[in-house]
Amino acid sequence: MAERGSNPMRVVVIGAGLTGLTAAYRAHRMATTAGEPIELVVLEANDRVGGAIWTTERSGFTLEGGADSFITNKPWGVELCEELGLSDRLISADVKNRRSFVVRDGRLHPVPEGFVLMAPAKLGPFVTTPILSLPGKLRALFDLFIPRKRDDSDESLASFVKRRFGREVLDRLVQPLVGGIYTADPIDLSLKATLPQFLAMEKEYGGLIRAGLSRSRRGRSIDQESSGARYGLFVTPRDGMATLPKTLAEALPEGSLRLSTPVRRVGRVDSGRSGAWRIELLDGRPIDCDRLVIATEAHAAARFLDGFDGELAMQLRSIPYASSVIVQLAYRRDQVSHPLDGFGVVVPRIEGRPILAISFPSVKFPCRAPAGTVLFRVFVGGATQPELFDLDDDELQVIVRAELRSLLGVDGEPILVEIARHARAMPQYNLGHLDRVAAIRKLEANHPGLILAGNAFSGVGVPDCIRSGELAAETALSETADPAAPAAA
Repeated sequence: MAERGSNPMRVVVIGAGLTGLTAAYRAHRMATTAGEPIELVVLEANDRVGGAIWTTERSGFTLEGGADSFITNKPWGVELCEELGLSDRLISADVKNRRSFVVRDGRLHPVPEGFVLMAPAKLGPFVTTPILSLPGKLRALFDLFIPRKRDDSDESLASFVKRRFGREVLDRLVQPLVGGIYTADPIDLSLKATLPQFLAMEKEYGGLIRAGLSRSRRGRSIDQESSGARYGLFVTPRDGMATLPKTLAEALPEGSLRLSTPVRRVGRVDSGRSGAWRIELLDGRPIDCDRLVIATEAHAAARFLDGFDGELAMQLRSIPYASSVIVQLAYRRDQVSHPLDGFGVVVPRIEGRPILAISFPSVKFPCRAPAGTVLFRVFVGGATQPELFDLDDDELQVIVRAELRSLLGVDGEPILVEIARHARAMPQYNLGHLDRVAAIRKLEANHPGLILAGNAFSGVGVPDCIRSGELAAETALSETADPAAPAAA
């Protein structure tokens, strides 16, 4: 715990999304355990906590505005739930239909068994799948003979997959699967920053087919170490994902959370205390503090820092963001002709369809919908179709219902429709992302007591956000919260 004289250290966290709430919760717990309580303030511009995570209950349906679950192979989400007493409220995805589909020529085909994002653990399903043509499969098998990459330069995901497997595997399998996670264009996406385990597999085994087969023979599943759509690893609170931010908020000291309190800018203040900061609000008196955690989107953090450190603000703005829409629709089961024997559908860009993916939450988690009904989550927009984000709700409904009818045989009027918009919410880990983050951390280190956290830096998933918040709290309360302090991931 850092030294701080007779007055308690004041820690301000800007942003009450999952990262900011975790940072505040962890800082409070650390200080209490050390017997040196802090003065904690959490500022949130909106009138609710959770950021991109929110849950709505309507007519017996559990509607998730953002993430509907999280993976367990990164332990921080499960560990936090255990600490918060939520373990007995976590439910796992139903294993009966643990597969997904890919659209080819307007028809749905299962992702080849054992294929995880871009590496097949079984050759049989891979060489027999109708998703790929015979020339596409033959080109993919060349992965067995293509030498490993020798230099350590950053490579796009598209370049990597084309080099190892060819264009068809990229277009028909990898792009839709990865696009469902990052809402990104693989031409721009940095493999080092997003899926470095596949680079490591190439380096160790010489190719991804060898790596997948070798690990499968030894009982080491690829999906135990990769960060993609692996259905046995999905869990969620029974009452919805909003349970997590809500529980974090309830665990904070009374009066520390201030909703509907937007920040104008931040800067230094000469208060005679090391690392003192001043937060100017859009409405209200400024707040001074000893440690400042900014846990917002990078572009929002840049806006706060514009008048203080223009270079740091510029670097933060260099991280691009994508916007997306989640359209949720419920139907009676007899309105849907498809057997829905999977967790969802991803749509290759090459298909030319106006959606990214369709998730079946009532299949994945049956308690999400009443008996005799089904619930769909349809994803629109992202980096590859940004213009669709600007459509109004009625236009989106027309598009989405037409796609459900075409792909899944959905007929008639929906029981309900819920639309969630995420404007500039998903950071894009494009080529050079790690260098951008390193530059940001170097500039951040010039400002004692400033900690930048969130999904813009070292991972976009729920466990990554939690870990970022935990590291931010540890940095804020450490003995070395100064220019030489280790930055929060």
